[in-house]
Amino acid sequence: MGQVVTSAVVAYVHDLSFMVCFGSLVLERQLIRPNPDRPRATRMVITDIIYGLAALLLLGSGILRVLYFGQGAGFYTQNPLFWTKVGVFLAVGALSLYPTVTYILWAVPLRKGELPQVSEALSMRLAWIINVELAGFASIPLLAALMARGVGLPSA
Repeated sequence: MGQVVTSAVVAYVHDLSFMVCFGSLVLERQLIRPNPDRPRATRMVITDIIYGLAALLLLGSGILRVLYFGQGAGFYTQNPLFWTKVGVFLAVGALSLYPTVTYILWAVPLRKGELPQVSEALSMRLAWIINVELAGFASIPLLAALMARGVGLPSA
C-alpha cells in the first residue's frame, strides 16, 4: 500500500473510531435506567466494551497520525489546541472509568442469572457522567478543525 493510501486508511480509522465512540456513548445514555432488565443491562455492558475498544483504536490511530501520517509531529506538539484536544480526550477517558467499572461489576450478577441493582441515584450519576463525556467528545472535532487550520500556532 502506498503512503497516500495508508495515510488515508489511518485517517479513516481515526474518524470512524471517533464516530463509534460517540455513538456508543449516545446509546449508553439512552439505555441507562434504574434496575434495568437483563437485555438492557447486557446491552449496556456490550456497548461499553465497544466504546472502550473504539477509544483504544482512536488513540492508536491518532498517535499514528501525529507520528507518521499527519502534518508532522512538530505541527501538532507546538499547538496548544492539540494539547487541549488530547486533554479533553484523556479527561473523557478518565470520566468513563466510573461507568466502566460499574458495568464490569454488573457482569457478576448477570452471569449468575441475576439482575444488577441500579438505584435511581446511580442511574442519574451515570447519566450525568455520560452527558459530560458527550459534551467533551463533541468539542474534539471543533478543536481538530481549528488546529488543522493553524489556529493556535505561533505566527511566523
